[in-house]
Amino acid sequence: MREIVHLQIGQCGNQIGSKFWEVISDEHGVNAVGAYEGDMDLQLERVNVYFNEAHGGKYVPRALLVDLEPGTMDAVRGSRIGQLFRPDNFIHGNSGAGNNWAKGHYTEGAELVEQVVDRVRNEAESCDCMQGFQFVHSLGGGTGSGMGTLIINKIREEYPDRIMNSFSIMPSPKVSDTVVEPYNATLSIHQLIENTDETYCIDNEALYDICFRNNTAIQEIFRRVGEQFSMMFRRKAFLHWYTGEGMDEMEFTEAENNLNDLVSEYQQYQDATADQEWEAEEEVTEVEGPSSTVTSTRVEMATETVTETSVTE
Repeated sequence: MREIVHLQIGQCGNQIGSKFWEVISDEHGVNAVGAYEGDMDLQLERVNVYFNEAHGGKYVPRALLVDLEPGTMDAVRGSRIGQLFRPDNFIHGNSGAGNNWAKGHYTEGAELVEQVVDRVRNEAESCDCMQGFQFVHSLGGGTGSGMGTLIINKIREEYPDRIMNSFSIMPSPKVSDTVVEPYNATLSIHQLIENTDETYCIDNEALYDICFRNNTAIQEIFRRVGEQFSMMFRRKAFLHWYTGEGMDEMEFTEAENNLNDLVSEYQQYQDATADQEWEAEEEVTEVEGPSSTVTSTRVEMATETVTETSVTE
């Protein structure tokens, strides 16, 4: 069986991750305490992709729950599925990251990351044939973005041949008032490009506003974050929050360049797709005569075809 190790990091990551486990448990017929209550053999056929089978037939999620403050962990423990998880896999600090990517990546998060990696090793060693890792986190705050990318970097070093996927929530000013979100998101994207195989970007603004403006084009998300980042970085706004944690200003420049390159790459794909669609529309043109229909393969041949038709008749 190709097992997957799941990590949910930060407040947003744990909220979304907990909902994921509610859904996946229901699909496999596993109740809130890990006992199987399903009625189909198919439910257990691939249950080991996400669950470990413990003593007494109990199924335990192969999941790590991480945050830099205890409140989020307490909320998950007290939820309907709180007893489903392995107690040792709740990992938290006490101070939080204060919506600061540098704290999550360089200071507060760095103090906790080895404990996380140790638990990842334990889960990986219990697998018969581990497929890879999946992360759920947001990019707007400090823990999910800063510590989340740090954990990804560390795991990538130890398991370079395993698949690394992330489900990353992109920030939106409509649903948050954190002024440094563009910094946190751009610095995170810079890391994700280098260290993940696939990143599924979920626009928080689209989730919030999807009923009114169903536009989730990923290029527009990157462009929006990039413009906000550039406006703040030009004024050096709040930069001391990050350099005070040991960051170099050059990291901001590199992250900004990387994001701009990503936007340009998506623009090239969009332009290429538009050209292909335009050519496809021109592929077939039908020309009708008084008593027959002649089909030409190119638009520019239409006049010549009409002439030939009129002569033959």
